[in-house]
Amino acid sequence: MYQSDPAIVIKSWVEKFSDKMYSWAFYKTNSKETAEDLVQDTFLAAYQSLEKFEGKSNPKTWLFGILNNKIVDHFRKSYRNTAINESDSKQNSSSSFFESFFDTDGKWLKEQQPHDWADEGVNLLDDEVFIKVLQACMNNLPSSWFSAIQLRYLEEKKGDLICQELKITNTNFWQILHRAKLQLRKCLELNWFKK
Repeated sequence: MYQSDPAIVIKSWVEKFSDKMYSWAFYKTNSKETAEDLVQDTFLAAYQSLEKFEGKSNPKTWLFGILNNKIVDHFRKSYRNTAINESDSKQNSSSSFFESFFDTDGKWLKEQQPHDWADEGVNLLDDEVFIKVLQACMNNLPSSWFSAIQLRYLEEKKGDLICQELKITNTNFWQILHRAKLQLRKCLELNWFKK
């Protein structure tokens, strides 16, 4: 428990940790505005509960714990809002989505068939231009799909944990991942591999 003036303590923490916290939040959300809001919300929450901080851990650890919870809440809220919008939209029904990639027998439509991306000796993740194209493709995903991809492949979380965080079923999670990967593949083929 801090004996000092809470405003002075929080001000010193803002000066000391805000840049690192912003970088982390931006890395997790890929949105400048969202990252700024999450960091601000973190400091507000820390100010409101400073009397609970006993000083047994480093303030940075405590603040990042709050920030990580805010990030999870952000993804959970984004997922819920998108899920509601998707369920209201006939455009996003399972059948119409998959019809754009597959025929009635479940086979790839000729114009949608995956192309061979192999390029001997080239690691695309080392190419800054490719990373920008990939990021643009990810940004075009619905937010729930972006959240699922971010948590699964960039944060390398297990599916069960992601389902708990986003409060979705395992089946729904894997369907979202499948759809997101199809969209990313299509976007990358249009914007990178066919250039």
